[in-house]
Amino acid sequence: MTHVCVLERQIFDFLGYQWAPILANFVHIIIVILGLFGTIQYRPRYITGYAVWLVLWVTWNVFVICFYLEAGDLSKETDLILTFNISMHRSWWMENGPGCMVTSVTPAPDWAPEDHRYITVSGCFLEYQYIEVAHSSLQIILALAGFIYACYVVKCITEEEDSFDFIGGFDSYGYQGPQKTSHLQLQPMYMQIPLDNN
Repeated sequence: MTHVCVLERQIFDFLGYQWAPILANFVHIIIVILGLFGTIQYRPRYITGYAVWLVLWVTWNVFVICFYLEAGDLSKETDLILTFNISMHRSWWMENGPGCMVTSVTPAPDWAPEDHRYITVSGCFLEYQYIEVAHSSLQIILALAGFIYACYVVKCITEEEDSFDFIGGFDSYGYQGPQKTSHLQLQPMYMQIPLDNN
């Protein structure tokens, strides 16, 4: 589930040329694969690394939510943060959201770059920032579930390793042989074999 959601988000971030989210999504996909590998191979270090990454992932998604809701001094109109100031692109959902009507403005203002079109967007059923906030909120919910799961798996693996009995090595009592089920006690038997002196 988490892979599908991150891949979907990665596609739309690629369409919007938002380089910081693309990089974060890529790292998240790699860490999820390592976490799955650690779970399958019973490697608690990989799973612990996955859990630590999920804390960072939640932090990133809280930042994205604050960015799009313009909390504090953040502004969704700045290009520097999500595109590394490489391009003037914004969220793909800005022009392609549900019900959005895109209208080209002609003539373009003097300050608009020549290689970009100048548009207005109207009629959206849901503004693009709320779609981005919904994506990040879903990622936070999945990350919290993954964190709980990772902690549970690490706990189970470490308990299993601690309870493993190395041929009585961790028993507080000494080695006891198998108990006899019969009351008949066996005695060694000696037999004389005649020797032929031919």
